[in-house]
Amino acid sequence: MSNIIDYRPFMDNENKVYVKVSADIDPSGNIEPVSFVWEDGSRYEIDKIIDKRPAASLKAGGVGIRYSIKVRSRQTYIWLEECHGCQRWFMERK
Repeated sequence: MSNIIDYRPFMDNENKVYVKVSADIDPSGNIEPVSFVWEDGSRYEIDKIIDKRPAASLKAGGVGIRYSIKVRSRQTYIWLEECHGCQRWFMERK
C-alpha cells in the first residue's frame, strides 16, 4: 500500500471555472470581490459578501479564501486561489 496521493484529478476538474473578477482592495490589503464574469461572458454583480474564510472546494478541487456571496438573491461561493505567486478566482460549475 502506498501513501502517495494522486492530485491529478483535482488539477483538471471540469467543475472548476476560472472567472474574471472586479474587486475592491482597501488600504489594509483586504480584498472584496464586487462582480465576476461567467464563462459564457455574462457579468454578475455581487450583492453581498456573507462570509470569508480559508476553505477547500471538494467539488472543483482547490483551496484558497472562500467567499460566501449573494448574487441575485442566491447564495454561492467564489474562491481566491494563490499558486506560485499569482492569484486566480474560481467558482464551482453547478
